[in-house]
Amino acid sequence: MTEAGNGNKVCRSGILIYTVLGLWGLSTIFPFAWVLLNSFKASAEVLNSSFALPETWILDNYVTAFSRMNIGTAYRNSLIISGSVTAGVVLLSAMLAFALTRYRFAGRRLVNALLAASLMFPVFSTIIPVYRMMIRAGLLGTKLAVILPHIAGNLSFATIVMVGFMKTVPIDMEEAAYMEGAHVFQVFGRIIVPLCKASLSTVAIFSFLWSYNDLFVQKIMIRDNTKYPISNLLETISSQYGTDFGLMAASVTLIVLPVLLVYMVLQKNIIKGLTAGAIKG
Repeated sequence: MTEAGNGNKVCRSGILIYTVLGLWGLSTIFPFAWVLLNSFKASAEVLNSSFALPETWILDNYVTAFSRMNIGTAYRNSLIISGSVTAGVVLLSAMLAFALTRYRFAGRRLVNALLAASLMFPVFSTIIPVYRMMIRAGLLGTKLAVILPHIAGNLSFATIVMVGFMKTVPIDMEEAAYMEGAHVFQVFGRIIVPLCKASLSTVAIFSFLWSYNDLFVQKIMIRDNTKYPISNLLETISSQYGTDFGLMAASVTLIVLPVLLVYMVLQKNIIKGLTAGAIKG
């Protein structure tokens, strides 16, 4: 086959691939665009013409969401919970991965096996004993009752990601640092952490988004509506104001928008962190 024939074949393949990806992208964007447009409509207009542009663009739904629904407080609660979970998971998974990849000790293989096995247990199967533990500890109804289970739930996945990446990191600089008199915490903080920024970013992003979007644990552990995170507040809005479709659309937009922004800004770090170990290996 001539070079021109090969070029035409590659061109046609590229057009087909980009066409499929474009259609898939439109199918993904359309639901959010539809909700966003309806958030600027009155409830009656949503019912009559939900797929049309707003006749009059109004901001009343957003004003109501912040004044009556206390969206601002819910954002703050979510940021405190998800931020704490992210920091805890990043620190603990990095330390655990460092120990598993740099030290030889009795039970190391058992720890690795338990980490992998724990991924098979859904959160629903552990919620009753965790609930009892929170009651005994006097933490039920507090943010810690959500933060601690979220950290435990994310730690196995995060550690496996960190172990896979850390195995590819050469130990030459660590050995040189030890010979210069550095202790283990200096090696970890000044060498390991900077080298693992890609995987740490991936772990942080997934931990934050998982905690931010969780409803199951938050609904069970927190009963005070002044302490509701954002996803819990949406469930309350849907049950109390489910017929106010404009307000519902505005609430969904406010809740989903931060997640989309985080993913759009940091998507390169997600891909880089997940594939770094495979590329280096």
